[in-house]
Amino acid sequence: MPHILIYGDSNSHGTLPRDDHGGEARLDDGTRWPGQLAQGLGEGWKVTVEGLPGRTFCLEDPTAGPWRNGLRVLPAVLLSHVPIDIVAVMLGTNDLKAMFCLRAPNVADCAGRLLRDVAQHVPTAKRLLIAPPAPYPAGTSAGSYEGARERGAGLAEHLARVAQAHGTAFFDAGGVIATDPTDGVHFRAPAHAALGRALVPVVRGLA
Repeated sequence: MPHILIYGDSNSHGTLPRDDHGGEARLDDGTRWPGQLAQGLGEGWKVTVEGLPGRTFCLEDPTAGPWRNGLRVLPAVLLSHVPIDIVAVMLGTNDLKAMFCLRAPNVADCAGRLLRDVAQHVPTAKRLLIAPPAPYPAGTSAGSYEGARERGAGLAEHLARVAQAHGTAFFDAGGVIATDPTDGVHFRAPAHAALGRALVPVVRGLA
C-alpha cells in the first residue's frame, strides 16, 4: 500500500478563510484537499496529513513559536511515519508574511533546504513540491501580508526551478485554485475539492 505524507500549513490543516479575529474554523477531514486526494486515490493508498497553521519552510516565527519552522520539526515528523513512499510539501504562504521580508527567490531557497533534508531522512521516498496559490493582503490578513503580492511575484516559477534542481516532482496549485478574497490566504471547500482532484494523477504517477 503506497503511503504519502503531506507536509503543509493551515491550507492542509483545512483552516477556512477568516473574516474576524476569532477562532479558526476548520473543514472536516473528508472536505479538505488531502481528504479529497485520499478519496480519489482509493482504498489502496495511505494518506497521512501533517498540516500545521503558520508553518514555514525554514523560518522561526517570533510570535507563534519555533515549532512553526518546518525544517526544525521535519525529522521528527518524517521518522514518526516511516515507511513513507511519497512526501508532498505545500508550504511557502507563511514565508511571505511581512515580518519575514522575504522575496520569492528567498522562499524557494528555503524550500531547497527542506527538500534536501527530506531526502536525507527518507532517502527512498519520492518528493512532490506543491506551490501554494499566491497569498495577498485582505481582511484580517491585510497587515500580516502587506506587500506579499510584490515580494511573492514569481514564487511558483522559483519553486519549480528548485524542485528540478533537487530531482523533485512539482505542481502549481495556483494554476488550479486561488485564495479566497475574504482573507487572501485560505480557500474554501470547492477549491479544496478542485486541488485534491487535480493532484490524484500527479500522485499516482509517482507511485
